[in-house]
Parts: sequence; C-alpha cells; structure tokens
Amino acid sequence: MIDVTVENFEAEVIAASMEVPVLVDFWAPWCGPCKSLGPVLEKLETEYDGRFKLAKIDSDQEQQLAGMFGIRSIPTCVLLMNGQPVDGFMGALPEGQVREFLDKHLPTAEVLEAEEPEEETLDALAEGDTDTALEKLQHAVATDPGNDDARFDYVKLLLQLGRDDDAKVAFAPVIAKAPNSRKIAALKVWMDAIDAVLTSEGAGDTAAFDAKIAANKRDFDARLAQARWLITEQRWTDAMDELLEILMRDKAWGEEVARKTYVAILEIIEQPKAKVADGQIPPDDPVVATYRRRLSSVVLS
Repeated sequence: MIDVTVENFEAEVIAASMEVPVLVDFWAPWCGPCKSLGPVLEKLETEYDGRFKLAKIDSDQEQQLAGMFGIRSIPTCVLLMNGQPVDGFMGALPEGQVREFLDKHLPTAEVLEAEEPEEETLDALAEGDTDTALEKLQHAVATDPGNDDARFDYVKLLLQLGRDDDAKVAFAPVIAKAPNSRKIAALKVWMDAIDAVLTSEGAGDTAAFDAKIAANKRDFDARLAQARWLITEQRWTDAMDELLEILMRDKAWGEEVARKTYVAILEIIEQPKAKVADGQIPPDDPVVATYRRRLSSVVLS
C-alpha cells in the first residue's frame, strides 16, 4: 500500500499499472465507511501477494486527482490496468464483494506463475544472457511438459545456438503434435531442413545452386534445397525470397511445400508482441508484416 500525491501519481499509479493492476482507493480521514473499507483492502493486497497494488489517495488533500477521476463520494475505488481505468466501485463493500470485483479482473496466480518464466527469459535474451534463458526455459518445460509455448521457445533457442542434437531430444516428445500446431510444425520444418542439408551432397555450395537455377528457373528442387540451406544458416529473409520464386511460378508444387515452409519461417522469426495499453494494438514486426504481405500478394494473385 502506498499513499499517492500529485507528485508521485504518474510513477506509482500510471506507470505501475503497466506492470501490475493498481487499485486506487479515494478516501478521507473523517469518512467512517473509508475506515472500514481500508483494512479490508490492505488485507487483500497482502493476501493476493502481488497480483495487484493498492494506492490510497486522500481526496481532501489531493483534490486535483479526485477531480481528474470525477470522484463525487467516498470511498470510491478505481482499478487501473495498462495506464487506463477499467472498472471501479463506490461504498464500503464487504470483503466477499471486493474479492469478486478483484477476481473478475486480476490474472490468477496460476497465470502469473506461467507468465513469469517467459518474461524472465525475454529479459535474459534482451541482455544477451542465453545461459539464463535456456535454464529458465528448460525448467519451464520440465515443470510443465504440456507447455508447448515454453517448449517452442526452448527448442528454438537451442537451434539458434547450433545445439541441434539437444534440440532434437527436447522436440521428440511433441513431434506428433506437428500436424495440429503451427509452432510445433514450424520447428519440424527447421529440423527437417537441417537433416536435409546434412544428407545432401554439395549442401552449402551456393554457386552450384545458382548455376542450376540459372539454367532452369523452374528447377524447384534446387530452389527448395537452396532455401533449406539458407534456413540452416538462419538467413530467414533470403530463404523466404527463394521460396517466393517457387510460389510465383507454381503455388501447388510439391504439395505446397514452398508455402508451408514460408509460413513456418514467419512463425519462427516473429517476436513476442510488445505490451501496450488496453485498447491499443501492438505494432507488428516490420519484417514479418512485409513478408506476410508478399506471401498474400503471390498466393492471391
């Protein structure tokens, strides 16, 4: 619980609500119902253990803030999430009704626990700490083998680091899900490309690929082999450019293998959506957005 004034309102309420829901309690020392509601809110803040933050504003002392929220009577509580008011209530509600109000909006403890490893992993990756990221993801997969999102991130990072054998071991338990999961299917495309390159003669000989393609623009086998080699090199946009060359000439070739491989690359390279305020749309990854448009223009032409 924190007492909020005009001076710390931006930091303790608006900015804080971008990370955790903030329940603002407008009260006054002379208000009897406020005195009964206050202890209930403080008790629940402790009991909910970080699922929301309680901010108290003395409406007599901070009339500017009370006016900004249109407060007409006290106690009044306003819940803010992502910098915006989302709901509120007036009066000294009993504890059970306050719980119902909070539970309607707050993420469950289980959801927060599931999100924590992902956020810690993203932070570690942003700092270039791949060892910590791998540790967090490995723990998440071991704790919940059915967490396909964590497994996708874990296998993807192993592949990015060139630890192909470890990636295969981590991927094996979910390989059967590939037909029904875009993420799992994308990883399978990546690992199939690695296997194809390892068993192919002349893999990585770009001059040989270029010569075959120059001699026959419709040598789709050479183009696909080139794209798969580019995937193993993690040259994603180059690989998609090669696949587009196939799609522009024959969309259905090889049971649509070019389109399926292209879509898998988009799944692999797309970054997690940035957090934004409610009602706003997170910006698209510019590379992914560009290549999605290119795919659509070719497929729909």
